[in-house]
Amino acid sequence: MIRVSGFGQTGPYKDRPGFGTLAEAMSGFAHITGQPDGPPTLPPFPLADTTAALFATIGALLCLYMRDAKLSGRGQIVDASLLESLYAMLGSHAVAYDQLGLPGRRTGNRTAGSAPRNVYRTKDNRWVALAGSTQTITERLFKEMGRPDLITDPRFKTNRDRLANVEELDTIVGAWVLERTQAECIAQLIEAEVAVAPVADFKDLAEDPHLISRKALASVEDPELGTLRMPDVQPRLSETPGRIRYAGLRWACTTGRFIRNSWGCPRPSSGSFRRKVSF
Repeated sequence: MIRVSGFGQTGPYKDRPGFGTLAEAMSGFAHITGQPDGPPTLPPFPLADTTAALFATIGALLCLYMRDAKLSGRGQIVDASLLESLYAMLGSHAVAYDQLGLPGRRTGNRTAGSAPRNVYRTKDNRWVALAGSTQTITERLFKEMGRPDLITDPRFKTNRDRLANVEELDTIVGAWVLERTQAECIAQLIEAEVAVAPVADFKDLAEDPHLISRKALASVEDPELGTLRMPDVQPRLSETPGRIRYAGLRWACTTGRFIRNSWGCPRPSSGSFRRKVSF
């Protein structure tokens, strides 16, 4: 049996109402997200719900593995909470507090681990993301910018130096990017083998040749809305890749059929569908 809740099945918070927003606030995520001089920032999509669903799925698969592959013959209860699932994703911050007493801080689009790492505005008022995550990539960037002198500049010679002088570094990189359109910047830096990507909106994604070639967008027929384009099933399996049969149907209209087809349960009587199905 899979139980997904805001705070889990035990502990002092177990009976509290739980939504993703609360978990995103309580997990530390909101505290470290946003600009340094701005407020804590919540994600604009159900991050905690999605993360908990993934952990719950992993738990269900592990239960099936133990029951069927390891022949335990026993089912288990999967206890997944929105709070702990998202907190687990932020494990490095928890360790930083444990070892260094650092409670976390907001750094905008920068990271405390490497520089340069930011989004930069282009001449056509769009944005690119750059990640100088290794010394080699950063040196390639400096050379492509026509600034090989930055490689030996004491302010930017090592990653630690660059982090200590990140404001100056971002000013230099940002000025170079601003002289180019997004397309020009992307093409030039990819040619130089620098880690760069456009900040894409959903129009860009719908037209992206890579996603189209990989069939990452599925067209699904819906009885009310017609044809919908949406992200296809992930991950993609080589033998049984899966498909989206419908975008979503009316509430509970297929519950009985799903239970019957999956577990061979008899049709429940009307209004009495309280069956518990355990893995």
